[in-house]
Amino acid sequence: MSKHGLIEFDAVLAIARRGSFRAAALELGLSTTALSNAIAKLEGQLGVRLFNRTTRSVSLTEAGRDFVEQVGPAVSTIHEAMGAARSQQETPSGTLRINAFATGAREILGPLLLKFLREHPKVHVDLVTEGRVVDIVAEGFDLGLRTANLVPTDMIAVPVGPPRSFAVVASPSYFKANDKPRTPPDLLRHSCIRIRLPNGALHRWHFEKDGQPVQIDVAGPITLDEASLSRIAVLDHVGVGYFMEADVQDDIRAGRLIRVLEDWTPPLAPLCLYYPTRRNPSAAFKALIDMARQSAK
Repeated sequence: MSKHGLIEFDAVLAIARRGSFRAAALELGLSTTALSNAIAKLEGQLGVRLFNRTTRSVSLTEAGRDFVEQVGPAVSTIHEAMGAARSQQETPSGTLRINAFATGAREILGPLLLKFLREHPKVHVDLVTEGRVVDIVAEGFDLGLRTANLVPTDMIAVPVGPPRSFAVVASPSYFKANDKPRTPPDLLRHSCIRIRLPNGALHRWHFEKDGQPVQIDVAGPITLDEASLSRIAVLDHVGVGYFMEADVQDDIRAGRLIRVLEDWTPPLAPLCLYYPTRRNPSAAFKALIDMARQSAK
């Protein structure tokens, strides 16, 4: 028996094509009795006969011909839509909408999302970045990305990416003209790139060593609200910057920036993709979650 709720319509169309209840039943994988019952049920609901039946032949009534002409294209469209939906359960395809904060998005874009798209070219990722934590269900997102401590308690969280930490850096030219800070309070004697948070507040630089947290309200010639702008300023020798390590690790390796106070910037909570419990997830969703889990190993 068909499970898709269109059995009565499929039955009418099959009989109209085949001109026989028996042939239509074979096409649909039904017994002749089940097929007859389906037609009787539909005719009862409509209040008209759709077929003229004798022991030798079956033909559409006038009402039946009108019904087939109108219902046939609609049923075909529904089957096509159902087939397209089922295909997303088999081959990763379609769109995945992800809400993230900008720093986290930068951390997973190359190692996870772009790698995922190369392996699954039929998938489209719609990545939206913003500072606030949103209700991903209410706002139509498949997944969210935040640090583990910001994931709502009713969500399933999947850690992604390598260990994370902050990095305090400046250019070689800046440190040639200024002593390197050895403890966080030393930053009060330096020009620092101040950070404005999405809520408008100024960010205090956070440090910790031997379980002892320290927060420094730095001063400097410029306040910026985007890491890429802060990086430009630091590379231009304006002063000391405070970044997620992932945003400046290439500059550190290349010698364009020098890292200081590393022993005061311990590992942070991991990034997590998170989502509500869901039944029948698409193949694209399952493939991304599987890759995310692999990336965290």
